[in-house]
Amino acid sequence: MFPTPIENRSRTAQVSYQALVPIALILWLLPLIAVAMFSIRPLEDFTSGNYWGLPSSFEFFANYGKVFFESDMPRYMWNSVLITVPTVVGAVALSAMTGFALGIYRFKGNLLIFFMFIAGNFVPFQILMVPVRDLTVNVGLYDTKLGLILFHVAFQTGFCTLFMRNFIRALPFELIEAARVEGVKEWRIFWFVVLPLMKPALAALAVLIFTFIWNDYFWAIVLTQGPDAQPVTAGITSFNSQFVAQYHLMSAGSIVAALPPVAMFFMMQKHFIAGLTLGAVK
Repeated sequence: MFPTPIENRSRTAQVSYQALVPIALILWLLPLIAVAMFSIRPLEDFTSGNYWGLPSSFEFFANYGKVFFESDMPRYMWNSVLITVPTVVGAVALSAMTGFALGIYRFKGNLLIFFMFIAGNFVPFQILMVPVRDLTVNVGLYDTKLGLILFHVAFQTGFCTLFMRNFIRALPFELIEAARVEGVKEWRIFWFVVLPLMKPALAALAVLIFTFIWNDYFWAIVLTQGPDAQPVTAGITSFNSQFVAQYHLMSAGSIVAALPPVAMFFMMQKHFIAGLTLGAVK
């Protein structure tokens, strides 16, 4: 039923596996390597068609210096922080409370409400482009960071609730019953009993949502325009002018924009893995 572990396979299979893994890894990283190489090339390499040859000169400090000091990239990065952090806090907080309510309490309509949260995840977000944009325009939230934050919180809460509800259902219910017998109020049960046990799940969910929101490009260009509210994913396109596309600066900006999610994952790696694997074995 299950594949045979590689250590139990023949020597030929093991050697083939060891030879193919580096090749697969290089192919997977090839786009990122290409972007990193483009980020240190001069503009003349692109105008002359020297895309894949050796750079005519290495412009690492010049290109990244322009990104940081001669463009609005720091402003776009700060916009991303102001959009992503409140979204993560809001979505995780709401999903923790809704997950607690749907996972602990038994009431009529529990499954219906839960299915409504799940159903939102299956709606193609492209078909929401026009109504969501019109809604933000009508209520005065178009091209504002608050509009993006509210939309992302609403859109991500469904997935987060699914994640948290299933996690809470796996917790020992005897802890809840024991606290109720002692006369502990429900909000104190949530805050002092359930929430500490949810820390691995909260950390894993925070990393996932941070990555989703920071890397979002579609809604960034649909709901915002200009450096006042655009996050970094949309701001990178500002390096394109009417007649010239500055690919070297776009590549450098892309590398800079990719660093925060990577740093976030490595800082939270221990909690992230624990949150994903908790409950896998009894």
